[in-house]
Amino acid sequence: MNNSNPVIYVIEDEECLSKLICLYLEKSDMEAKAFYDAESALEALKNNRAPDIILLDLNLPGVSGFDFLKQLKENTEISPTVIITSARDSDEDIIHGLEYADDFITKPFSPNVLVARVKAAIRRQLSANAKAEESIQFGEYTILLNSCVLKKGMTKIPLSQKEYDVLEYLVKNAGKIISPEQIYQSVWKVTYGDVTAVAVYIQRLRKKIRVDNEEIIKTEFGKGYVFNENLISGKFQA
Repeated sequence: MNNSNPVIYVIEDEECLSKLICLYLEKSDMEAKAFYDAESALEALKNNRAPDIILLDLNLPGVSGFDFLKQLKENTEISPTVIITSARDSDEDIIHGLEYADDFITKPFSPNVLVARVKAAIRRQLSANAKAEESIQFGEYTILLNSCVLKKGMTKIPLSQKEYDVLEYLVKNAGKIISPEQIYQSVWKVTYGDVTAVAVYIQRLRKKIRVDNEEIIKTEFGKGYVFNENLISGKFQA
């Protein structure tokens, strides 16, 4: 997956339907980009960030959806998840489509169902990406340790490098009371300095990361901070 919100290419020549799909995707915190023909989408793939998902109609003017899939495979180095959205519902078309694409949704369809299928595909991508590196999960959040990234569901949580470093250190020591001096020495890599900076970064993390009815980073007065180990739900390495 890429940084920030998922990017979805909507390749659909019916303008009203394209706008409706984009509207529903954007309401679900995704970035939707509309294309009314395959040629413009192929051109965009060469010059822009690769999309996470492509929603593809088969009956397009000029280059057909099937030809688009062949060119995508032959001429680009990316391999985004492709969901075909088409009125062509014969077994032959569906079987042929699934030779190239990851899913096939026949028209007419509910926009809400389409969004749900897109979200399911993104969750599978996130799971696959997370398994490619060590990760730690707590609540709805996942820390990708190799990438130094924190995500809540599908969305990357913007953290400064120091914010991330403090969070990772606390999470790796979940359940242990860590003094501000220990945190400062481990994260800032110096013995002496302004230890009050630790409290500042703890406060920033508390504002950015929330789990319902749970205190994420607890303060043990006179001792230090402790990450709530009860929130840790998964830790694995491929």
